[in-house]
Amino acid sequence: MTRAVCVFFILMATKALAQEPIPENLNGKIIASLSNLEGIHVFNLKTKKAVITDNEGRFSISATVGDTLIFSAVQFKTKRVGLTSEYFEQDLFYVTMTPIVNQLQEVIVKKQANINAESLGIISNGQKKYTQAERKLKTAGDFKPINLLGLLGGSLAGDQIINKINGKTAMLKKEIEVEKKESYLNQLDNLFDIDYSVNKLKIPSEYVKGFEYYVVENEKFTTILKSNNKTMTSFLIGELATKYNEIISSENK
Repeated sequence: MTRAVCVFFILMATKALAQEPIPENLNGKIIASLSNLEGIHVFNLKTKKAVITDNEGRFSISATVGDTLIFSAVQFKTKRVGLTSEYFEQDLFYVTMTPIVNQLQEVIVKKQANINAESLGIISNGQKKYTQAERKLKTAGDFKPINLLGLLGGSLAGDQIINKINGKTAMLKKEIEVEKKESYLNQLDNLFDIDYSVNKLKIPSEYVKGFEYYVVENEKFTTILKSNNKTMTSFLIGELATKYNEIISSENK
């Protein structure tokens, strides 16, 4: 019992010593083979703040160590960068982006409902399907204080405690949330193109990508989005567009 109590207090002490980092302005520049580097969206997934690059691909955004920045534009592949302390020690943070080339005008994929991982025998029928981030977390273990009782019987893996203390478990949980949001964004892009956002929802073209991140942060919207009910999704995205335009207007005053 003494061993379990000691581990518990170590965890509590580690948590108490953790301090919330102070946001800093991170100055960066996009590097790419294309000359058009203006208008690339830089979105901080944690703070929900977004900026766009100038004609030289430069940007400045408030961030802290541990934040995740997402870089996106129609002419580039979306890129995600987890910020470490090294990025803040540089005078200029360089981000290399890959252009999208050789796009097909139309691709038709015929889905075979009877061909899947279960029918091929790769996984058992009804077995839970894990994403890449979920598999990583399952391997690392998700330690909770109640698991300390497992020490008494020797059934608790030491890696679970270590991963909890060094922050790996928290990092993997954050990665799962990022993975979910990216899935929502892909689903959103399949339902509403940029013309719909600009012409129907009246979102300024330079704010469309920021608006997409705004709506996938809304729990009610993502619930409806997952239900594949386009009528309800269209109705709610209209309401959110009105609120988002109000935010834009207030910030530009």
